Amino acid sequence: MSAALLLPATKYSDSGPFAQGWQWLTDPMNWQGPMGVPVRIAEHLGYTGLTLAISLAIAVPVGLYVGHTGRGRGAVIALAGMLRALPTLGIMTLFALIATSTLSLMPAIWSLVLLAVPPILTATYAGIAAVDRDLVDAARSMGMSEPQILFGVEVPNGLVVMLGGFRSAVLQVVSTVAVVALLGLGGLGRYIIDGLAVQDYGQVLGGAVVIAAVAIILDGLLVLTQRAVVSPGLRPTTVVSETAPTSQATTNQQSASQGDPT
Repeated sequence: MSAALLLPATKYSDSGPFAQGWQWLTDPMNWQGPMGVPVRIAEHLGYTGLTLAISLAIAVPVGLYVGHTGRGRGAVIALAGMLRALPTLGIMTLFALIATSTLSLMPAIWSLVLLAVPPILTATYAGIAAVDRDLVDAARSMGMSEPQILFGVEVPNGLVVMLGGFRSAVLQVVSTVAVVALLGLGGLGRYIIDGLAVQDYGQVLGGAVVIAAVAIILDGLLVLTQRAVVSPGLRPTTVVSETAPTSQATTNQQSASQGDPT
């Protein structure tokens, strides 16, 4: 990338970083062209989608198998904990050094896959394993095969937990995928890396705000999707305890029955 492309395009009228960030976001020049925000958002979502597709293909089958059979539970917990402890930036740098080209996409994607697999794997396993065993035994006694029990009983009942893990993975990936810009790739992280290179802190703040906005919008869409696909009877509900009011009422009644000693 040439140095000319790194020069700040927005002319700031204020020296404050927040004011500059607002001016950068409201500058029409930053929302058009091959380096505009819409193009960077598309790249960002493309990296996120590819990472999640690979992660789902790896984690969901393993989680379904372990949750249904109960085999390998200790290994899943240990593997998820180990992957959570890996530093994404360090792994991405290592993969890039191993790869033949530092501009290759897959070293960055595989480092993000290691970030996304643990929440999907553990949530899939936990969702299936948490299904009431009486339901599973009833389905088995009706003559349902193991695949029918898995996809007809366990998956629908464990879908709330499974989607919760997927939401967590989406938020982690869409927030972290900005680091791929360090390898010369695109995405919204490009604004942060290029802005820091030329001390254009309005661009840095603007890019960070757009990343946060994309993450919030995606999470809202996932919440709506979860409400649409999960049966109302399986959605988590808030139970209001009536113990405290009842205890207080009982205390008041006892005080009233004793009367005033004076």
